[in-house]
Amino acid sequence: MSTAILTGQPVPGSSLEGDLRSLGFDVRLATDAGEAETLLAAVPADQRVAVVDARFVGHLHALRLGLTDPRFAAAALRGAISVQPEARRALTRAVARESSAVGGLAVATDDLAERLTAALDADGVAVHRPELGTLVAAVPADPQERNEARQAVSAVDDEAVRLRSAVKARDGFFTTYCISPYSRYIARWCARRGLTPNQVTTASLITALIAAGCAATGTRVGFVAAGLLLLFSFVLDCTDGQLARYSLQYSTLGAWLDATFDRAKEYAYYAGLALGAARGGDDVWALALGAMILQTCRHVVDFSFNEANHDATANTSPTAALSDRLDSVGWTVWVRRMIVLPIGERWAMIAVLTALTTPRITFYALLVGCAFAATYTTAGRVLRSLTRKARRTDRAARALADLTDSGPLAEALNRLSRGAVRRGPAAVAFAAGALVVLGAALAPYGSWWPVLGAVIYVLLSPVALARPLKGALDWLVPPFYRAAEYLTVLVLAVKADVNGALPAAFGLVAAVAYHHYDTVYRIRGNAGAPPHWLVRAIGGHEGRTLLVTVLAALLAATQFKIALTALAVAVALLVLVESIRFWVSSGAPAVHDEGEPA
Repeated sequence: MSTAILTGQPVPGSSLEGDLRSLGFDVRLATDAGEAETLLAAVPADQRVAVVDARFVGHLHALRLGLTDPRFAAAALRGAISVQPEARRALTRAVARESSAVGGLAVATDDLAERLTAALDADGVAVHRPELGTLVAAVPADPQERNEARQAVSAVDDEAVRLRSAVKARDGFFTTYCISPYSRYIARWCARRGLTPNQVTTASLITALIAAGCAATGTRVGFVAAGLLLLFSFVLDCTDGQLARYSLQYSTLGAWLDATFDRAKEYAYYAGLALGAARGGDDVWALALGAMILQTCRHVVDFSFNEANHDATANTSPTAALSDRLDSVGWTVWVRRMIVLPIGERWAMIAVLTALTTPRITFYALLVGCAFAATYTTAGRVLRSLTRKARRTDRAARALADLTDSGPLAEALNRLSRGAVRRGPAAVAFAAGALVVLGAALAPYGSWWPVLGAVIYVLLSPVALARPLKGALDWLVPPFYRAAEYLTVLVLAVKADVNGALPAAFGLVAAVAYHHYDTVYRIRGNAGAPPHWLVRAIGGHEGRTLLVTVLAALLAATQFKIALTALAVAVALLVLVESIRFWVSSGAPAVHDEGEPA
């Protein structure tokens, strides 16, 4: 249990003590700073502790936001401060200074929480201050101020604010108007029954997998059921995040589940559609794999651009200014959010088309829509990058280098060449990727031309390591490498023209894509990239691309299918075991990532 230390004389008629207990705090009273120091020392080191001014008047949800959010080592609002174990030493030092400075006099408790907050700031502790909006958090100095504060509390519906804040600020049109109006109430229902976001996330995954199974039946009834279940899975997908925000139940495991399950659900559904189509005599595995590749590359573009500009200085451009002006016109905001086909609109389209048409039509629509969205967003970001005068930091360059997923071959060649290829890494990455993909596409299966293209691709791969990726368009390097690797696998599987090759390729790309998503979410949590041994063990993008082309040249089509399957299993086992080990470890970031806009 967490402990709250109320400082000062209790105020008659105040509900503060009961509010703190309802939030899970064991309440202790301290009439002076010396007593507060004694009570703080008695609290176990592994527990959260809060110091709250007994005169505090405010909403219960304001206290919840300021005192119980697990994402922050220290958080404060007017008249209250809360710290987790990692910030306890700093709080203990601050309380000890307060106690010794005034000799334990009762007057020392006046504004003690405020002074402790200032002391933690001065000590270098990052103190989170939540945005309260219309919520009230005050420490009245006299009865008149107290009466005014209580009236202000009564004028605002605490629960309504809490429900509104449970919904993401930047959701898509479909989610905002078709899902969130009722999913927030489902989230509250779950919270009142003790359900956790992780349980709702798992239910969403199971529902999506059942939907994929229904689609795999290949019957009209199965397709209709799949569409309905996919929509219900999305409702649960929105609910889990809203539940986390509503009840502030953020966790390390939840961050991992939320980050990975969306992709697992969507790509498993693609596989289910492909299996269902095959039952009806229509082979759409190439379309399913193409949709997965396109969607994954879109996300890599998003991740790379955002990381490159995460903390860039002088980060302005005429294109960004135009975008801001368009955002001031209400209807353009929704149009621009819809045309990028976020997850809400995308899943709604997939569900409706699954129920009413065929898997082939569904994939055609998905490919066209995602291609248009990718072109629109990438073109805008390229224009911004070319017109802004941004100075990128070492952190951004390190993140982009990690996202390239360069393996031992690229590292060895970079040491040998001593950074000989240094200019235009984006152009070099694009040219090298285009060469290997075209080589695979234009040559017959079993040809060594794709191997030659892959060798050149490997020889040029050190460009991502030769210098820090701080150029205007260097954020394109990771997406180009992703597209080159994934498309090479797709093209060679199509060229093999043997039953089972494309499903094996789908599995391999899914396993590698999981590794790339895992890298992204570790970077977002400021935990760094996956361990170097893992990147070496799975070969890096250049090693895997070369290996697949060599396998296609050496093996018969049937043997190539088996080799792709074995490679997919090996990569999946390595990345999943390491990912699970990391995300359940104590070193994983306890963050709630908002992920792709719904």
